Amino acid sequence: MCREEASELSSLKTQLEELGVPLVAVVKENIGTEIQDFRPYFAGDIYVDVKHHFYGPLQRKMGGLAFIRQGVWQNLMRAWKAGYQGNMLGEGFVLGGVFVIGAGNQGILLEHREKEFGNKVENEDVLEAVKRIVPVQ
Repeated sequence: MCREEASELSSLKTQLEELGVPLVAVVKENIGTEIQDFRPYFAGDIYVDVKHHFYGPLQRKMGGLAFIRQGVWQNLMRAWKAGYQGNMLGEGFVLGGVFVIGAGNQGILLEHREKEFGNKVENEDVLEAVKRIVPVQ
């Protein structure tokens, strides 16, 4: 499902570039050709957080019981119907998120942490947050 969200966020790349904001993904691992396989869905730079600093000291996870949640199944079906397929490599229970981080001391302007697999951020919310970034002089 992260491929679906990556593709949707990538649709903002031109608008982000016009605003002087890069599109960046931080992933937790690179097993086999995982990043290479992800590249067609994401138009920005991709970094591997080898030490998992970006994910914080307590990684947010959803265990196997996630698959009894109706929302997870709805999100899986939405992604599948849109033609997105995931991979079965690595540790797949860590929840992701989307952040808009301002310049200088502005800090985090948007923080969207997945509540369950496939819980996506709204592109409009991302653009609103990006437009609040004040460039450092």
